[in-house]
Amino acid sequence: MITARLNEYRQSPRKVRLVATLMKGKRALDAIRLLNVTIKEASGPLKKLVEAAISDAKNNFNIGSENLFIKEFRVDAGTTMKRSMPRARGSAFPIKKRTSHITLVLEERVGKGEKGATKKALEASVGEASAKTAKKAVKKTATK
Repeated sequence: MITARLNEYRQSPRKVRLVATLMKGKRALDAIRLLNVTIKEASGPLKKLVEAAISDAKNNFNIGSENLFIKEFRVDAGTTMKRSMPRARGSAFPIKKRTSHITLVLEERVGKGEKGATKKALEASVGEASAKTAKKAVKKTATK
């Protein structure tokens, strides 16, 4: 699992969550394409965050970007700056400038299903000569 964080982003969590919920469960490359056409202000920083997580996966863990999926895209409330605005008869009206903490978790998935992924992984690791025995072993474990 690859984790990327963006702390103290100066936009309210409610507005950022609208964009983040679009991305959950999607492939990382599809999420970037979707963020390119999203017209919300939060789409720019979230796109940078996804791209940074993909490059971390590639450089640090040697994971290809085509296998990465968004497992979790969490937006939490950060610190709230309290300001005031003058109102009628000299009174002060409070203004809350909210910030967000954004957490992105990417996960590597191989293939569409787990059974297909394990068969391919077994065949690749064992080799062609013993691929038949590997298939038999997978069939036996699948039937049990």
